Amino acid sequence: MNISKVLFGSVDGVDVDLYTLENDNGMIAKITNYGGIVTSLVVPDSHGGCADIVCGFDTLDGYFSEAYKANSPYFGCIVGRYAARIKDAKFMVDGVEYQVAANDGTNHIHGGIKGFDKCVWHAEIINNGLKLTLTSPDGDEGYPGTVNVTVVYSLTNDNELAIAYEATTDKATPLSLTNHTYFNLSGFQDTVLSTEAMIVSDKLLSVDETNVQLGEEFPVAGTVWDYNSPKPLGEVFEEKAMGFETYYVFSKPVGSFGRVAEFSDASSGRKLTVSSSEPSMLMYTGFYTSDRLKRESGAQFGQFKGFCCETSRYPNGPNIEGAPDCILRPVDPFISKTVFKFSW
Repeated sequence: MNISKVLFGSVDGVDVDLYTLENDNGMIAKITNYGGIVTSLVVPDSHGGCADIVCGFDTLDGYFSEAYKANSPYFGCIVGRYAARIKDAKFMVDGVEYQVAANDGTNHIHGGIKGFDKCVWHAEIINNGLKLTLTSPDGDEGYPGTVNVTVVYSLTNDNELAIAYEATTDKATPLSLTNHTYFNLSGFQDTVLSTEAMIVSDKLLSVDETNVQLGEEFPVAGTVWDYNSPKPLGEVFEEKAMGFETYYVFSKPVGSFGRVAEFSDASSGRKLTVSSSEPSMLMYTGFYTSDRLKRESGAQFGQFKGFCCETSRYPNGPNIEGAPDCILRPVDPFISKTVFKFSW
């Protein structure tokens, strides 16, 4: 595998680089140390061609345009300290209440005003990939504890884009990390409604009127949300016009690593298999993504043009009794891995 880097620009006077990872089979991943963003992922198809299959931009300026900032779709980034929403922007840890930014109505989302997605990470090329590190100080965005985070992106000759996360803290704090890449296996020739999906889950977490999970589980058997057998994403739209913004709890044992989802596109022959050590996943099909957004080279993004499979700890986990491993403590490091494997 080849890895190279070029200067991508600067943020607040700090240089930002773009790293290109290329395997022997024609896959090319481009990742910047601004937010750990996967800006591009080129994958071959079954017809001898290739295409970029993720939402992103070819220039750093794309992530600072007025259209992008107004929409805040979090294309391709590392999300932290806590992925998804926290109810009423507050939580308790060891009897102490903490208030964080209400940046989604009355709720907190994706780590706050300046989450990990808006930080410049330290980057280092390693043997099989790109190592990113970041220190989040005590009180950062209202969270307790100094947290040291390492994320390693690897691209293998088995056509796997692997993301490994590790973190430590000096004080108990909520932590849930994910990657927010939007995929379109057709290479943006169509919406994702015709994408066939399989999700290994028997239940989801229902939401309240502000779209926050409170811990109530909802069995998927006999409903449109049951994807244990493959079927098009579009079938959900027949019942729910906005499609997926749905939190699935995986059937596998908590803490185990295994296959959790598969997606395929008949027109290109591309298939994506997702494996993860995380307990659950937010499945999202881009209802809120602005149609004003497109890649500089012309690929049109927008509503239902990309799907996210955000493997993570439970949304609102600090406020849900029994939510697995949502509080990071000094005695136990955070360790997580998600692998996106492609075939064509």
